[in-house]
Amino acid sequence: MPVVNKHGKCIGVTQALNKRGGPFTAEDEARLKAFTAQVSIALENAKLFDDVQNMKNYNQSMLESMSNGVITLTDDGRIHTCNAAGYRILKSRETDVLGKTTAEFFTGANAWLVPRLAALEVAGAKGDVLMDAEMEARGEKLSVNLAMQPLISLKGKRLGSLLMIENISSEKRMKSTMARYMDPGLADQLLAAGGEVRGGQSVEATMLFSDIRAFTTLTEELGAQGTVALLNEYFTLMVQCITDEGGMLDKFIGDAMMAEFGIPVAHGDDPDRAMRAAIKMITELRALNLRRQARGQKPIAMGIGLNTDMVISGNSGSPKRMDYTVIGDGVNLASRLESACKEYSAQILCSEFTYRKLKGTYRMRDIDRVIVKGKTEPIGVYEVLDFHTEDSFPHLPEVINHFRDGLGYYRKGEFERAIKQFNEALARHPTDKLSATYVSRCEYLLAHPPEG
Repeated sequence: MPVVNKHGKCIGVTQALNKRGGPFTAEDEARLKAFTAQVSIALENAKLFDDVQNMKNYNQSMLESMSNGVITLTDDGRIHTCNAAGYRILKSRETDVLGKTTAEFFTGANAWLVPRLAALEVAGAKGDVLMDAEMEARGEKLSVNLAMQPLISLKGKRLGSLLMIENISSEKRMKSTMARYMDPGLADQLLAAGGEVRGGQSVEATMLFSDIRAFTTLTEELGAQGTVALLNEYFTLMVQCITDEGGMLDKFIGDAMMAEFGIPVAHGDDPDRAMRAAIKMITELRALNLRRQARGQKPIAMGIGLNTDMVISGNSGSPKRMDYTVIGDGVNLASRLESACKEYSAQILCSEFTYRKLKGTYRMRDIDRVIVKGKTEPIGVYEVLDFHTEDSFPHLPEVINHFRDGLGYYRKGEFERAIKQFNEALARHPTDKLSATYVSRCEYLLAHPPEG
């Protein structure tokens, strides 16, 4: 007798052999047929139970693999299930959670959840979503996203409620940490972009390097505590100047700083942002020195180098210690320009690459062309003077004009005429050390004419 399922498909067969007392009759066949029908139902039920069990196991495995906590409540408001992530986020055990009412489990700082969940019990109630809510687990503050949803059967009967908890505490900590290195708005964009931005990419950026002059001497005079106090006060002001213009502080290197403008997010005017940040840094340093002098402390000086170029940005380092930074020749040039501030008696130097990209107007002067390591063509260097006042740099426009004319003669080899123009600049601003440097250069070249 065939065993047929509900779809009419033969899934097996029953067989009766050797009837005692005579041949099989129509009644025997009917009995076997009825028995086989019961066998079919039993097999269908067994398969259905197996399918349901598999589905239950599948759903349970999914819940256990989730990083979000999932809690289900019965229709009388008791906690029915909780996955492993839920126990982990709430720092609780099964015995602390299951069977408890919401009022019994969500107490103290979490009591605000009880009326929210109770609102789902109302007929026709819709789900509720809360972003960046605060919870507490074993005394630890948590930042979470919550989703609450009523559970409804196919017939529209209320079965209970579901609560999903996404722990975003680590993301908030990361944002808080990143906000120390860059503008909080930039931190938001970097986190939102995820791996696309954090991975390596080639981008145009403006690099800023700064360094305190004669820092070793300062540390010897100040001692350990005084040095740390100075750096904390100094860095607080300088970092604010960078972040105010949307720059990213890359790293501190002793008393030096490295920052970038244009990563991780470009603004379209990043060279100008870097320029404004550098000018503001010198202005803030001047105000800091006035406060230091009023306290009987020595003033400090610094140099800043700016360069714009294509660089590689992204996470670099070892699996245990990563650093979001930039690498490339453009970075090295900005560092060398910062060091060159000493040679040119300047406070801010920028490369011709930054100069060409500027959209704003700044008081600057072309001061030299230099060949840096790894390059064969000379690179133009400009001194930024926009931070000066009439007191710190008298007759600035006239000095710039005479210096420009003197540099033109210098490059043509007309050293006597160049000296005249540099002296005109010095007559208007006697402490312009760069003009004095070029006078010395011209005098040396007159005494030792270059070959060819």
